[in-house]
Parts: sequence; C-alpha cells; structure tokens
Amino acid sequence: MREIKKDKLQVNIYAGRPELGAAAAETLTARIAELLKTKEQVNIIFASAPSQNEFLAELLKKDIEWGKINAFHMDEYIGLHPDAPQGFGNFLKDRLFSHVTCRTVNYLNGNTDPQEECKRYSDLLIKYPTDIVCLGIGENTHLAFNDPHVADFNDPLIVKVVDLDQDCRVQQVNDGCFSTIDEVPTHALTITMPALFKSTYAIAIVPGKFKANAIDHTINSEISEKYPSTILRRHDNAILFIDEDSASKL
Repeated sequence: MREIKKDKLQVNIYAGRPELGAAAAETLTARIAELLKTKEQVNIIFASAPSQNEFLAELLKKDIEWGKINAFHMDEYIGLHPDAPQGFGNFLKDRLFSHVTCRTVNYLNGNTDPQEECKRYSDLLIKYPTDIVCLGIGENTHLAFNDPHVADFNDPLIVKVVDLDQDCRVQQVNDGCFSTIDEVPTHALTITMPALFKSTYAIAIVPGKFKANAIDHTINSEISEKYPSTILRRHDNAILFIDEDSASKL
C-alpha cells in the first residue's frame, strides 16, 4: 500500500480491488468500534455501486455490532420498478442488509411523491445525524447523484430531486447495471453535498480503470462544484481508498 495526502485528504493506494476492499472494511470496523465507546448508536450512509462490492463482502466477515447501526443509502432512481436489481436499495439489501440485522435500515423510495420523500428522508437524517459516510466517486466526479451541474457545496437542502447528466447515465452502462443508456432513468433522489460532508468520518472506495480521470480530478483539480469530489480534500476525517487502476493518472 502507498499513501499520499492532498490538503486534508488521505489517499491509500492498493494493488487491486480485493486489498482495497479489505482495508476499507477494516477502517470502517475500527471507526464503528471507536464511536460506540461514547455513543449508543452509530449512523452510517452507504453507497450502492459495483465499486463497493469487495468492501461490502469484507464487511460481512467483520465482528460489527450491527444492532447498534442505523443504516441509510444515499441515492435512488425515480420511477424504476421497486424490484429492479438496479435499484440502489435493492443492491444494498442483496449485498449487506439481508445478511446482517441493523437497528434500523432506511431506504429512499423512488416510487412515491418525490418532494414528500425528500422531506421524509431529510427528517430521518436530522433525527440520526451522520457519523460515517461510505461513498464512491462517479466517473464525472459526482458524490451520490450530485453531478457537476446540480452539485452545490452550500445546498440548503438535505435531500433533493436531480436530473442525471449524460456521463452519469453512461457510467451505469459501463458498470453493467443497464444494457443501454435508454434503460437508465433520467431523474433520481440524492442526499446533497453538505449533508454528506457533515459526517464525522468519510470513507471513499473508488477502484477501477474507469475512475482514473475522476481520481486525477479529485486530487489535482481546483476544489469546486465542477468536480464535486474535490470537496473531500476539505473534510477533516476523509480517507480515499483507490487501486493501481484508478490511480493510474496520478
């Protein structure tokens, strides 16, 4: 493993996805144990993407007090069939939440009134302030579904409706989630940038060759909404886990 640092952001570079996933899971496990020394519950937001597969699989091997975890997922398509495997809630249920028993698991619903759902989920995030966010970075540097054209570092909202840009929708095809771009929904619900950023700890898991440009921008571009993930360089306790493929342009 190699380490670099840019501004406040710690960057750990691993040989491949298995090593990256194991290290990120170890870090999350340690953060949970640390927080439970002074808190009765820990509130965690999880990302849903193939980039998280190794990390989530490794979590299942850990001795974690899941009964003290309030879990959330960070974004969801609007209008996708409730049982569609591409649904982000379904993704996490399949890979994590159906295998552990959390204190609560909170899902965004993309098949109800969007504005009412934003309000409902925002109220939950106020009730359970985020301790840890586990996130990926999109090919266009988005965090959650905060694509560059809708990302706002000073967003007054906690959860909002967004339209997805072309690069974001293409990524869903590149990830193998959809066969063609025409199948990818055009709108989604997302936790906003400030709501993600206020977490005590941030763990970003970003392997793969398709993320090389995004990682280059995250570390080397000016911090701005043009490249939303650059905001991680201002977080007091953020670690970026990448592999040699995603680090190839550094």
